[in-house]
Amino acid sequence: MLLVKYFFGLCLVIMMVAGTVSAEQNNMRADLMTVYQQAIVNDARLSAARHEYMALRETVPQAKAGLLPKLSAGGALESVRLAMDEPDFSRTRSQSVFQADINQPLFRLERWYQLDAAQASTARAELELRAKEQGMILGAAQAYLDTLRALDSLAASRAEEAALKRQQEQAQGRLAHGASGITDVLDARAAYDTANANRKLAERKVDDAFEALVRLTNHEYSSIEGIDHHLPVQAPIPNNAKFWVGKALQQNLSLQASNFAVVAAEYTNQQHKAGFAPTLDMVASYRKGDNDSFGYSNPAGVGAPEYRDKVSRNSIGLQLSIPLYSGGMTRSHVRESTERLAQSEDQRDDRRREVVQNTRHFHRAINSDVEQVAARRQSILSSQSSLMATVRGRELGARSLMDVLNAERKLYGAVREYNNARYDYVFNTLSLKQVAGVLSTADLTSLTLFMNKSYDPDRDFLPPS
Repeated sequence: MLLVKYFFGLCLVIMMVAGTVSAEQNNMRADLMTVYQQAIVNDARLSAARHEYMALRETVPQAKAGLLPKLSAGGALESVRLAMDEPDFSRTRSQSVFQADINQPLFRLERWYQLDAAQASTARAELELRAKEQGMILGAAQAYLDTLRALDSLAASRAEEAALKRQQEQAQGRLAHGASGITDVLDARAAYDTANANRKLAERKVDDAFEALVRLTNHEYSSIEGIDHHLPVQAPIPNNAKFWVGKALQQNLSLQASNFAVVAAEYTNQQHKAGFAPTLDMVASYRKGDNDSFGYSNPAGVGAPEYRDKVSRNSIGLQLSIPLYSGGMTRSHVRESTERLAQSEDQRDDRRREVVQNTRHFHRAINSDVEQVAARRQSILSSQSSLMATVRGRELGARSLMDVLNAERKLYGAVREYNNARYDYVFNTLSLKQVAGVLSTADLTSLTLFMNKSYDPDRDFLPPS
């Protein structure tokens, strides 16, 4: 009995420890590299893309099979009964046959083009998969930055709400002592109510951002590490749009994939045109069985001993086939593949223009972000000074409560814009590298050097003075 109690007690302890470990795993603090690594393993869309690529790879051996010999073998076993009325006679016998055939294509032009098209399509699929894996770097960073953006916005909303709450309490106190009117109280209450509503909206956005991380990684986190305010914010190196455009035209994975899509379409078009060409195959067969199975009758008459020896037959030859008319099917396939080729060329041209446009856009955006971060940071310092002066003026009777409320809102608005500019800079920098085809995990690793492991949004959303 004691042993049973000990066993159940031990199981309970194990379950409690396992539950604690599971809870810690499901509510752990995340860093950027952890989010990326778990996204690579757990993202369902990327996993589906890998399966799609592995399926498309099979088109190459399938196309090769059309150029290799085909061997088939089979047999048959029959029971034959012969019955005659005059004279009254019946006979039953069994017969069997074994057959083997081989077919080796010698001239199948369309199948060679089919193989070339399959190889080009596989190369395209591989590049598209690499582009999606590279896009996962940007996708993980974007989800992480969106969460930080939401956390900092919530922290600013909480600070703003608390500050306006104090203004409301001060206005009520001044009203009680006859130092201000009811209008100040109503203005302060309206400002606080607006801040309260904004804070609740910011909380929902934080929950949405963490849910996006769950979808990406299949893990739940209670908090994440933040980006230190000392992160260098500088222009691209080199700061030359033509350089980045040239690199993008050479290395952008999606653009390279569109090039192989055109090559595959060209081979497919040639494949269908080869449908007008003759085909030549070498065929050989071997058959062995009873003489009846080959159509040979017994040489003896009715009632004579039966002939039961096996008969074999070998054959080898060339088979030439010249297509003459197929109901217009071949011409229709040629017209279709010609249009598909033109379509792939247009898509490649559009993709090239898109790559050039995006490269120039992100290059301009980064330079703008550098200026924005510096300007927004200075705006915070100016807003802090303005708020202090306005509060001092309010105490001296030179400024109104509405001036103080507006200064409070202006300060926290500047903080939000500053943090948004920081995260925009990081995201646009990674996006420029992606469109140029040079984005790698090393970029995330370098970013983690500026992560604050003890990051607390309510404390660190403001830059140091």
